[in-house]
Amino acid sequence: MPKRTPFVGGNWKMNLDGARSRALAEATAAHAAAHRGAEVCVFPPFVYIPGVAAARGASLVGGQDCSAEKEGAFTGQVSAAMLVDAGCSQVLIGHSERRHGLGETDAVLSKKLSRALEAGLCPVVCVGETLAEREAGRAHDVIRTQLRGTLGGHALDAARLVIAYEPVWAIGTGRTASADDAAEAHRTVRQTLADLYDVRFAESVRVIYGGSVNAKNAAELFAREEIDGGLVGGASLVAADFATIVAAAARRVQ
Repeated sequence: MPKRTPFVGGNWKMNLDGARSRALAEATAAHAAAHRGAEVCVFPPFVYIPGVAAARGASLVGGQDCSAEKEGAFTGQVSAAMLVDAGCSQVLIGHSERRHGLGETDAVLSKKLSRALEAGLCPVVCVGETLAEREAGRAHDVIRTQLRGTLGGHALDAARLVIAYEPVWAIGTGRTASADDAAEAHRTVRQTLADLYDVRFAESVRVIYGGSVNAKNAAELFAREEIDGGLVGGASLVAADFATIVAAAARRVQ
């Protein structure tokens, strides 16, 4: 099985201000430098990307979203090329707050993926089920459908792709999927990637977990072979907590 470098993303969502975002970026860069066994990326609000990029050090910077269009009369949207120009190397595609909160479809997200790839960004593609879908026994079908609808037809480089499994019911709720449940979902992700591409591709892609990851549960989650890191929300806003999570991810390769 190919060796996979752990990936930890800090999604700052709509939080912080300019001064606090730069301070957090500097702290995160120091943590990334201290734990080079893991790849670390922060996803600040659009307006703070240039300041964060200037302070990024050993950490990467990504956009929380990008437009499905290249350019034009799309008020309020930010293109993939603009993200690159501002200092980004990664971008989130299909975070649950966009899939479910804003109703973005797999077709729209597939277009966003196209724009991201054209601009040279590394996509972090998010998939995951709602509580109703899980309770109905449809969680794995939902994951497969989202992956096929978003990735299908795209030529992808496994080394430059991250898949984030983030059950919607665990995001920002304090509820976390058990390590067993998360690992099972990750196996479904990898099997679907093998069906779409091939086994080697599937074994090379990093699949990370998102959903109330914190300093207390990160080590247990990352100890599972199937889980290659995490997409972290609230805990990424606390430098000490995020450092603990990054350290837990880095221990996977020690």
